[in-house]
Amino acid sequence: MSKKLKSSVYNYVPIFKKSVLDNGLRVVTESHPHSRAVSVGIFVDLGSRDESPKDSGIVHFIEHLVFKGTKKRSAYEIAKSLEAVGGDLNAYTTRETTCFHATSLREHFPLALDVLSDLINGARMNQRDFDKERGVILQEIDMSKDAPDEYGGELFFEKVYGDHALGASIAGTEESLNEITRAQLVKFYKTHYAGSRLIVSVAGAVDHDEVVEQVEKALGKIPKGKKAPTRTKPRYRGFGHFQNRASEQVHLFLGLPSSSYKDPLRFDSYIVNALLGGGMTSRLYQRVREKRGLVYSIYSYLQSFLDCGVLMVYAGTSPENASDVLEIAMEETDKLVKKSPGKNEIEMYRTQLEGQILLGSEDMENRMNSLGVNELVFGHYRPVDQVIAEIHAVSEESVRNYLNRYIKDQKFSFLGVGDLDAQQAQALLAKVKTSR
Repeated sequence: MSKKLKSSVYNYVPIFKKSVLDNGLRVVTESHPHSRAVSVGIFVDLGSRDESPKDSGIVHFIEHLVFKGTKKRSAYEIAKSLEAVGGDLNAYTTRETTCFHATSLREHFPLALDVLSDLINGARMNQRDFDKERGVILQEIDMSKDAPDEYGGELFFEKVYGDHALGASIAGTEESLNEITRAQLVKFYKTHYAGSRLIVSVAGAVDHDEVVEQVEKALGKIPKGKKAPTRTKPRYRGFGHFQNRASEQVHLFLGLPSSSYKDPLRFDSYIVNALLGGGMTSRLYQRVREKRGLVYSIYSYLQSFLDCGVLMVYAGTSPENASDVLEIAMEETDKLVKKSPGKNEIEMYRTQLEGQILLGSEDMENRMNSLGVNELVFGHYRPVDQVIAEIHAVSEESVRNYLNRYIKDQKFSFLGVGDLDAQQAQALLAKVKTSR
């Protein structure tokens, strides 16, 4: 009985379908007939890198403001809509994408889609809400300044990409937000929230044709608009900078260029990241925290974009340990190049990554997000099995190719944030400058 149940319930292949409405809006679905949950996201091909200097922060501002009320719902009614049925409603802005998303029981999918469509196509945006939400975002910016790790992360991108829009803060600045007018924001919303820049992504127990029909009713009359303009690739700039500010710890950010979303070596970057500082078994965690006890928090992470990427190491440590932590982080990164990871080590982290992806594929929100991002980046479906096959193809040679292309002979970019005197700060900067 148990084997029969397992076969009939769990051994199925999700069915993917895609449709394009007359206004250019794309609908992508992945059917998981045995899931009680449905996750739906509306992706806008629009991020902070698409802003001009005078618009800095406007994409994130819009993401906030649409929740303040629509022609159909007040702010409270928007918040209540999904919470009242046990669901979840949220949104986020990145440097390349805006996403409004909801997860609910499958029987509440029509409600979730209706609320999200309302945000995309019916935001009220009156002056009172505009003024109030600007104040909220200014509070958000001030709050991030009080968190040196968040502040440092934003400052790092400003330094590494310079005047390019990828280097600007997603939230904008106090100056840019105070310059944005309601009329400017409404025009931006109506211009860019167009059919050709929208993707509705759904994962769960849904029927594709029914989803398309509902999306057509809700968003089919949105103007097609213009396609997103071609983005210019930024130049990665090596730099060294120390920002002195009151803080109990010194926050260290060490960066190198890395692969883009479309780079054939993208999964090699995942393996290198996992090995360097991606978890508790990583080289940095084991050497810096477990063996030396120099930090509470140290890790590496990847920030990938459509045309470029960054591999970063972050550590928070005491002023007296900052020099040692920085030196070890550079040493461990250099070791990857001097002696490439061997077959057994690559196999371990490859298996780890495969497991994370397979476990994530059980979650409908992860699947919805994957569908939407793949459509934005690649313009087509990438099933989990294909991704696993690409990860499994990572080899000693391909990892070595990644390291030679992105790590070898590259200058470290370094940012420190904390309360050090000028001599201590200069010593850190000199250590990075003379490291290669």
